[in-house]
Amino acid sequence: MIPAEIQQTKQRFGIIGNAPGLIRAITRALQIAPIDLAVLITGESGAGKEFFPQIIHANSSRKHGKYIAVNCGAIPEGTIDSELFGHEKGAFTGALSARKGYFEEADGGTIFLDEVGELPLTTQARLLRVLESGEFLKVGSSTVLKTNVRIVAATNLDMVKAVSEGKFREDLYYRLSTIHIEIPPLRERSEDILLLFRKFSTDFAERYRMPVIQLTEDARTVLLNYRWPGNVRQLKNITEQISIFETNRDVDGATLQNYLPQYNIEKLPARATSNEQEHSFFEKERKMLYKTLFEMQKELADLHAKVEELTREKIQGQTSYAPPQPVPVAQSMALTPIVPSVPVHVPSAKRTAIEDTVGEIIPNEPEYIEEQPTTLEDTEKETIKKALLRNHGKRKKTAEELKISERTLYRKIKEYNLE
Repeated sequence: MIPAEIQQTKQRFGIIGNAPGLIRAITRALQIAPIDLAVLITGESGAGKEFFPQIIHANSSRKHGKYIAVNCGAIPEGTIDSELFGHEKGAFTGALSARKGYFEEADGGTIFLDEVGELPLTTQARLLRVLESGEFLKVGSSTVLKTNVRIVAATNLDMVKAVSEGKFREDLYYRLSTIHIEIPPLRERSEDILLLFRKFSTDFAERYRMPVIQLTEDARTVLLNYRWPGNVRQLKNITEQISIFETNRDVDGATLQNYLPQYNIEKLPARATSNEQEHSFFEKERKMLYKTLFEMQKELADLHAKVEELTREKIQGQTSYAPPQPVPVAQSMALTPIVPSVPVHVPSAKRTAIEDTVGEIIPNEPEYIEEQPTTLEDTEKETIKKALLRNHGKRKKTAEELKISERTLYRKIKEYNLE
């Protein structure tokens, strides 16, 4: 049972609906109306926030004073200080005379600041001073003026988010939200949708002198399942369009669908924001990089294991080979024969030993032949060069991949006495 005071308030201000959230908001407005405190009204655009400052003003001790409604989002940033607080003559270009601001005009009454979240930060600082001490300065003046107004503000923004992002002053938010009234959106007032449609269709039928629009059962279902992002304002506009354009006064669901924007009809899951999509993209990329690094690490470990295995096989193959005794330098120089200028072929036994330690043999590969060696030392160097060239042609994982230079290979061959 709705109290008589709330019913009278609804009839006086033309409020339609019996949803619990709407009744709770009206009750709260009536309770705080006699208390001279700042009020913050929040709700989505088109939900009917403009009625509640009027309810508060009409039931307060200031009801005989002025009531001024200001749309803060519609005033340019460069002139909003002049509009709210006034200016002196010559304060800026075009200021041909002094002018009173809204706060000076509403002295003793109520001022409604709609879309207060759109105020610039500099204007927010001036408004905070009015809330704290009732003092303000005109633009271009140094004289402090006093005003006695009650401020009722409204916004469709998430004020907590705006404060965290630095778009709205935190101290001003807590000053304005001494009393907080939240207006529910139309989608949470499903029992009021048909009542509002009937009220709007009756009003438009009287205005345009035509029969009242009637909805079929499927049209009512479509009306109730729609999300109404524009809330009561959107419902009123669609009702007016149907009343004007439809010659058949019985509207079915298919006809009604033509007037409803197709986005937002179904209650689909919310899509990810740009930040979430970006985070998901970088997360996938990071996983791919980690996977690639792990695969490279595994291949490197396998490569090291293969090198160690080849080294062990090479050492085991040399256990049966008796290295020749070193010859003194003087003796080797004394006994060095004169080698004729004919090509010297590498002995097959030594070549076989080198090939076994290096890798598989590629058949029919031409062998490297030294031209005109002069000493045993030159022959030995040419033999090592031949082994390096054969190793380069037969294996892809050569000294370049393992970072082993020709000098290192020469030293290892000398260590194993592969002369």
